[in-house]
Amino acid sequence: MTNNKTMSERAQRIRSDKAVAHRLKRRRFESLRSTMQTHAAKTAPSAAIDCGWGRLIFAQTFDDAGELVSALREEAPEHRDIAVYVADPHVALAQAPQEIFLDPSHTYRLDLATYRSGRRRPRGFSVRRLSSEADARAVNRIYAARNMVPVRPDFFWSNRDNRAITYLVAEDEVTGEVIGTVTGIDHARAFADPEQGASLWCLAVDPQARHAGIGETLVRRLGEHFKARGAAFMDLSVLHDNAQAIALYEKLGFRRIPAFSIKRKNSINERLFVRPPEAYDTLNPYARLIVDEARRRGVQVEITDAEGGFFRLSSGGRSVHCRESLSDLTSGVALSICDDKAVTRRVAERAGLSVPEQMTAEGDETALTAFLERHGRVVVKPARGEQGRAVAVGLAGMDEVRRAIAGAREVCDRVLIEACFEGEDLRLVVIDFKLVAAAIRRPPHVIGDGRSTVRQLIETLSRRRAAATGGESRIPIDAETERCLKLSGLTLDDVLEDGRDIVVRKAANLHTGGSIHDVTAIVHPRLVDAAIKAARAIDIPVVGIDFMVKSPTEPDYVFIEANERPGLANHEPQPTAERFLDLLFPLSGHRAARTALGKM
Repeated sequence: MTNNKTMSERAQRIRSDKAVAHRLKRRRFESLRSTMQTHAAKTAPSAAIDCGWGRLIFAQTFDDAGELVSALREEAPEHRDIAVYVADPHVALAQAPQEIFLDPSHTYRLDLATYRSGRRRPRGFSVRRLSSEADARAVNRIYAARNMVPVRPDFFWSNRDNRAITYLVAEDEVTGEVIGTVTGIDHARAFADPEQGASLWCLAVDPQARHAGIGETLVRRLGEHFKARGAAFMDLSVLHDNAQAIALYEKLGFRRIPAFSIKRKNSINERLFVRPPEAYDTLNPYARLIVDEARRRGVQVEITDAEGGFFRLSSGGRSVHCRESLSDLTSGVALSICDDKAVTRRVAERAGLSVPEQMTAEGDETALTAFLERHGRVVVKPARGEQGRAVAVGLAGMDEVRRAIAGAREVCDRVLIEACFEGEDLRLVVIDFKLVAAAIRRPPHVIGDGRSTVRQLIETLSRRRAAATGGESRIPIDAETERCLKLSGLTLDDVLEDGRDIVVRKAANLHTGGSIHDVTAIVHPRLVDAAIKAARAIDIPVVGIDFMVKSPTEPDYVFIEANERPGLANHEPQPTAERFLDLLFPLSGHRAARTALGKM
């Protein structure tokens, strides 16, 4: 009886605690709502600030919902306006349910009065103000890679002294590349906000960045900047299902507040208010990029096997079945040429391309020894395979060559041995026999912190690469990784000294942890001509041609292989998906409109 009474009392206390928590939450909501509703009398009327990608429209400064909706209707083409701090979003939605929608994002707030700076110092990068048009172009490159709306570079530059807008960038200390960015808005200077608030927008980190903590450092620096200015808080908006970002913000002390945003139903926002095709979320990034472009053009999409990346596109009586960038337009003969690396090499050689000397591992060991002595370093790879599996680069000893051959035979019975060409790995994407994108692919590196083992550093980088690529890029910890570490005098269990930078795999393939760096604007014309010549020799409409080069700006190269299903998503911001849809459906999208208007 006593036990039952105790349980009853405990249940009553729990119900009472929940009721108190609910009342407190309701009071906070009412307080914030009341504050937003009274702002109009104290602030600049109908306040909005142009951020380049669109306007931030501060709803609390508008007299009524009708006026707010009218402001959203003034959105410029190819821009995305956001109405923030909407006290009664249901009222605004009722004004124009076919035109606007409630943004599925949460609002989080950092109380700057109680915020304390982190002790962790950035390693390998620094944070500074955006200071040049080159910075602006780099920020746009990151925006494109993250599917964000680009901004005219001159807009950044012309607003560099705007006291309401702050642009910060993270810069790699070794390469000088911009690898992250964040934008801050000072509400007091933007519209005389009586609450002295601020907000964070457009936090983006280069998916190829190898340093840890870039996003956290940018958020902290912006918060410190606004705190020094006397701001009371810093708000941000984050999609409700972005668990990784939400975890970071909560770690930094942000708490969720009941504030809402609304947007217009435009093509940029489509994925937020239109239900995607069934099984869309199962598609990998390479298939999803093409499906998104097709839907933007009004091309019908049927996902036939999501896990495999298969889908059918249909428009105007034409239907094309695809697996990512491989389509019905690629013949079985072209596919078989690319599938066998020895055949690909012979086709390229007959077309006049420069190819490395090659032999098979089927010959006697004397011939193999002589080949190794002649070239000094070799590459071992399976004759058939993809995604860099069992490829070993830069082998200089017979023992490691034998081990690499054994590993390659687990992928394909026939193993190839090639002369190793020192230089950089260049991928050129050719669509419809025109160059669309060119990128240098670099092998994965880790940087020591004086505390973590090499294994821990690799696992951390692998998690970041997987997160940045939708799970497509991970660093295997295998015999090839151990071989590469041995060349640096290390094992997986050694602690890497602070600041030391080492390569953990020689192959630069994205799927084994490599990174991709766009060089389309600077690639040498001879390299472009050679790639197009290879595509014509294979007679393949979409292909990734791989060269080893001394530099993308120099004409020297050696042909390595051709990939019949190049990952188009790896080459944003280049318009790979657009050119792919142009090939499949030349009368779809903007190209058709330009043709009809006589502008092509």
